[in-house]
Amino acid sequence: MAEQFRTCPDTGLKIHLPAQALMKANAVAAVVFLLIGGIYGLMVGLTRWPAVHLLPADWFYLTLTAHGLNVLIFWMIFFEIALLYFVSSVLLGCRLATPKIGWVAFGLMVVGALLNNYIVLTGTSSVMMTSYVPMEAHPLFYLSLILFAVGALIGCFIFFGTLVIAKAEKTYEGSVSLVTFGGITAAIIAVFTIVSGAIILIPTLLWSLGFIADIDSLAYRLIWWGFGHSSQQINVSAHIAVWYAIAAIVFGAKPMSEKVSRMAFLMYILFLQIASVHHLLADPGMSSEFKMFNTSYAMYLAVMASMVHGLTVPGSIEAAQRAKGFNSGLFEWLRRTPWGNPTFSGMFISLVGFGFLGGISGVVMGAEQINVLMHNTLYVPGHFHATVVIGSTLAFMALTYWLVPVLFRREIVMKGLASWQPYLFGFGMTGVALFLMGAGTLGVPRRHWDITFSMTGGIVHEFPAAANTLLALNGLSVLLAVIGGAAFCVIIVASLLFGRKLGDEEKLDPPIMASQPADADYVGIGKFGSTVPGTLVLALVFFVSFALYYFINWKYLAETWGIS
Repeated sequence: MAEQFRTCPDTGLKIHLPAQALMKANAVAAVVFLLIGGIYGLMVGLTRWPAVHLLPADWFYLTLTAHGLNVLIFWMIFFEIALLYFVSSVLLGCRLATPKIGWVAFGLMVVGALLNNYIVLTGTSSVMMTSYVPMEAHPLFYLSLILFAVGALIGCFIFFGTLVIAKAEKTYEGSVSLVTFGGITAAIIAVFTIVSGAIILIPTLLWSLGFIADIDSLAYRLIWWGFGHSSQQINVSAHIAVWYAIAAIVFGAKPMSEKVSRMAFLMYILFLQIASVHHLLADPGMSSEFKMFNTSYAMYLAVMASMVHGLTVPGSIEAAQRAKGFNSGLFEWLRRTPWGNPTFSGMFISLVGFGFLGGISGVVMGAEQINVLMHNTLYVPGHFHATVVIGSTLAFMALTYWLVPVLFRREIVMKGLASWQPYLFGFGMTGVALFLMGAGTLGVPRRHWDITFSMTGGIVHEFPAAANTLLALNGLSVLLAVIGGAAFCVIIVASLLFGRKLGDEEKLDPPIMASQPADADYVGIGKFGSTVPGTLVLALVFFVSFALYYFINWKYLAETWGIS
């Protein structure tokens, strides 16, 4: 059994070799589908740019379908399966449960993802990721998603089985680490998500084959969003676990309060799925009482959990930095962070972008009254890009730079480009999110190929002139983000193929794992009566921004619903 393990010389982690092989396979597949989805995203962005308007209508909807599935489902879940194996087998120092079945799961996911791309490219299934009935796709479209989901579900069960093995073989003491606890949260939500998808996609497959006469469109939307939106809750739990991991990796930071952070993860399990309803606030199928309860009370319990993480992650970094001597003023700790390290810069841009853009826009969009302003406008994909891309994708990219030498034993190549990559991608996607939300606020539709409505038989609707400008700026931002995303794919692939192979006992210089400050170093840190005053100031800026933006949208709503 001992020969199935190796010890990482840089981190001291005990790595199960069969688990390592599965992590490598899932991570490589993830990057491949990120590249494919990014190419489609470039074409979507250039088509939405009125002056370019790249694709005809049929190709636009085909491309939009493929883009959503590749980046929102395939890239994310492949990476998250690799992450679940890492936070269980590696962080707990135990063998992975049933590696052979893990390869079966991986095979199902690959077949499902490839089959889905093929059937979309044939032009028979341009129903977009949501695939709302009564729009009908080819039966293989639904089958491909079911195969992928079954593979991912098996991966989750392997993760849970690994936790049982670690407990039974006593490979760790006390409670699991906070990062592993975040993985448990993501896996529990994943099971709910995948089961929701199966509940609606299996009948839809039978409907497409002619075995079921009809599927109620309102019921479809309700159950599908239990899959569609909850898949993002997997991402949120996973990328916040990555934030905590990177804080420990780069700074040796420890959570400000493990109990509070674990409670925040638990609140995700209990309340995050409720946020799925904000996609249905314009639907007539649910009572107003339920909508108001959901948007006025229940959703904010999940929001509060995110705010806890948004405070404790930078707070733990600030405390560690101050414990290391960077204790002057409010922000010396932040100025003296390694901004040229893509693992840190990617994580920090992810944290700020997810909070300020994704978090604030999500709460505003989740208010039932304000929702009518932006429902099915470009505001919605603007919000998605802030959460899924700036938040989750950038965090996963950041961790990948650290995982390549740890798992693949290869040195990162093109370090200069790597130091700039998170900024190119992060700032590009920030522009995409902002400009799409701005166009959506002006009423530009989310799913229409041409905002000039040039093919509607003479029916013309003119949006404010600013809409064209915003979509042009969105197109430029897409170009910048694609350059950043392509740089990431090139760096990682080149590192795996051509990066210097590290010896089994060779340590990298500089080290890729920071030492943790001693408890005595934390004594007396801070300013103005607070241990983490800089983080508190940043939190205050967030709350002021939140309140102002919330007020602006209510003011806009009041002007829209003028009373005479």
